[in-house]
Amino acid sequence: MQKTVKDYIRTIADFPHEGIMFRDVTTLFADARGFRMAIDQLLNPYAGTRIDKVVGLEARGFILGGAIAHQLSVGFVPIRKKGKLPGTTISQAYTLEYGEAVMEIHDDALQPGEKVLIVDDLLATGGTCEAGIKLCERLGAEIVACAFVIDLPDLGGQKLLERLGMNVHVLCKFEGA
Repeated sequence: MQKTVKDYIRTIADFPHEGIMFRDVTTLFADARGFRMAIDQLLNPYAGTRIDKVVGLEARGFILGGAIAHQLSVGFVPIRKKGKLPGTTISQAYTLEYGEAVMEIHDDALQPGEKVLIVDDLLATGGTCEAGIKLCERLGAEIVACAFVIDLPDLGGQKLLERLGMNVHVLCKFEGA
């Protein structure tokens, strides 16, 4: 039987705390076939679509986004947690289940009118991606889509992003939190 991307993802119970089923994509990244499959499937819906930059959300979005940007022969732009980028940045706060966090992008990373694909490993509540979308849009970029390896549909992130008018592409879903 042929493996799917979901088959390469390890689940670790009670990490980072009790009651959480952590979906570990490092096992996917470590397997050459699985990693290639994920990159190909993340790219497939956008064949023939103009994409000028791939934006990766910290931290596993950097791994996926770098590989996708390479395949597309376009630039890669990281969106990082506050205080991690060395140049002049713009910031966007967002809500977490336990408080607030801030994401940043270099203020010259995207140009007005550039078409952007936002990439990350996991879509949960959608808060991190929503902050990324706002940062890209503040720089004048147009979001082509948001692509994820995993969606946790019970947490509502895909619905949130779709309400924002985003095209959302996910490779697999895991029920629960």
